[in-house]
Amino acid sequence: MNTGRWRTLAALGTVYLAWGGTYPAIRVMVRTAPPLLSTGARFLAAAALLSGCLVLTGGRGRFAVGRRSALGAAAIGTVILGDIGLLALAEQEVEAGIAALIIASVPLWIVLLRVLARDRPGPSTLAGVGLGFGGVAVLILPAGGAAGPLGWLVVLLAAAVVEAGGQIASQRTRLPADLLVSTTLQLLAAGAVLALAGVAAGELGDVGAARVSTDALIAFAYLVIPGSLLAYGAFAWLLAHQPISVVATYAYVNPVVALLAGRIVLGEQITPTAMIATAAIVTGVALVVRDTRRPDAAQPPRRGGGGGPVASDRRPVSG
Repeated sequence: MNTGRWRTLAALGTVYLAWGGTYPAIRVMVRTAPPLLSTGARFLAAAALLSGCLVLTGGRGRFAVGRRSALGAAAIGTVILGDIGLLALAEQEVEAGIAALIIASVPLWIVLLRVLARDRPGPSTLAGVGLGFGGVAVLILPAGGAAGPLGWLVVLLAAAVVEAGGQIASQRTRLPADLLVSTTLQLLAAGAVLALAGVAAGELGDVGAARVSTDALIAFAYLVIPGSLLAYGAFAWLLAHQPISVVATYAYVNPVVALLAGRIVLGEQITPTAMIATAAIVTGVALVVRDTRRPDAAQPPRRGGGGGPVASDRRPVSG
C-alpha cells in the first residue's frame, strides 16, 4: 500500500473515530459540567489552539481575510456550531448513540429543504430520504419511546433542521478560502455566543471544581484535542486530497461509531428498536451521500459530527 493510501486511511480513521466519539464525550461532560458554558469553553479553547498552530505554520498573514468573509464565517459558525449547545443540553437526558442517530438526519433535511426550494433530487436520493426519516420516526414516536424523553428528542430533531438550514445558507455565504482559518473563526464566534448564553442561563454557579468531575474534564480535553484539532486537520487534508464522495462517508459512519462508543464507554444498550433505526438512517444517508457524485444531486453536509462543525468544501462546522 502506497504512502498516499495510508495517509488517506489514517485521516479517514481520525475523522470517523474522533468525531464519532464526541457524542459519548459530550454526555460524560454534561453530567457534571454546565452544558452551554462547557461547550462554549470547548470551542474557545479549540479556536485558541488552532489559531496558534496556524500562526506558527503560516504566520499572522494567514488570517488576513476580508471583513465580509470573517463576518460570514462568524454567522455560519454561530448557527451550525451553536446547535451543538442544544445537543449538549439534550444529552443530559438522551443517550449519546440515540442523539447521534437523530443528528445524522441532517443530510436528509438538506434534501427536503432543497425540495421545498424547488430542487429536483434523483429517485435514489428521495428513496434515501424516505428510508432515513422512517428510521427517525422509529426513534421519536411513542412506540419507540425507550429512546428518551420525547421533548428532548424533538429538540434534537429541531437542531438537525437548523443545522441543515445553516449548511444550505453557507453555500451562499462568502467565507475565507482557507478551511482552517474559516473553522477557527466559526469556533470563536460560536464559543463566545454559547458562553454568553450559559452566563445568561445562570450556569456560572455550576462551575465550581467540586461540582465538575474528573471524568468531565477528561471528556472536555477529548473534545478539544482529538474531537476538534486532530479531526479538523484530518478533514482539511481529506478535502484537499480526496473527492468529496470519499470525505462524505463520515456522514453515515460517525453515527455507527457513536452508537458503539456509547455501548463500550457508557454501557448504553443497543436495543432492537435502535438497531432498526440505525439500519434505516445509515442506509438512507448513504443513498443521499452516494448521489454527491452527480453534479445535480443535493449535497450532504460535511460536518464534524456531534460536537464539531459541519463543513462545506471550504469549511467545517457537530462535534
